[in-house]
Amino acid sequence: MNSVLANVSADARDFTHPLMEKRGGEKHCVILVSTDKGLCGALNSNLTRESAKYDKDTTVFVCAGKKGAQFVARNKRNLAAEFTYKDAPLFAEARAISKFVQNLFLKGEVDSVEVLYTNFISTLVQKPEKQALLPIGELKSVQAGFHGQASSVALEKSGVEFQFEPGAETVLGALLPHYLNFQIYQILLEAKASEQSSRMVAMKNATDNAKQLIKDLTLEYNKLRQANITKELLEITTAQMALG
Repeated sequence: MNSVLANVSADARDFTHPLMEKRGGEKHCVILVSTDKGLCGALNSNLTRESAKYDKDTTVFVCAGKKGAQFVARNKRNLAAEFTYKDAPLFAEARAISKFVQNLFLKGEVDSVEVLYTNFISTLVQKPEKQALLPIGELKSVQAGFHGQASSVALEKSGVEFQFEPGAETVLGALLPHYLNFQIYQILLEAKASEQSSRMVAMKNATDNAKQLIKDLTLEYNKLRQANITKELLEITTAQMALG
């Protein structure tokens, strides 16, 4: 797909499409990709902190994950739709989200679409990031999995000359929705990898803290027990001395 996009976009230089239309309006849509469950550290709180920066009156939210939807509802913001996705995200789930926001954009209900998600950088580091989705600007490569701090690169045309039927513009117009589907799918994979890593680290920290707490309480118990034994021995010794 990347190869076809690179060659067809190079041949269709003056190409225009409704999904590429830049508008000057202030109506924004934010796809908030969060988790369904907690116990994953500060992942969701970092996302909701960023989402709170958007203007309440001009922004509508499309949430993937229950935690994001709960935040939007709790703060009385405009929730357009809520989607769920599995631990192993499916392409069909990404396509449903992509199709919904494309319809919002094509109908003129929003002027731009952004995605707010957690990018998987490493096992210990997950970073909330924004990515512009619509209108489509420069076409970049799409990936099928997460690789840690993945960043899209510009498409480069190959040295082979292609002829497109029925035409480069028609082919590119048909590919753009699929291009957005793959972008959303990549983001869901990044978000799920971040969730699992964050939860693993949070649970490890909780386990370590619990073990340390048990150790401290055991030490304190032994100190009190030893103090009581010493006190009883002193009382017995004092009583024996008093008797003679």
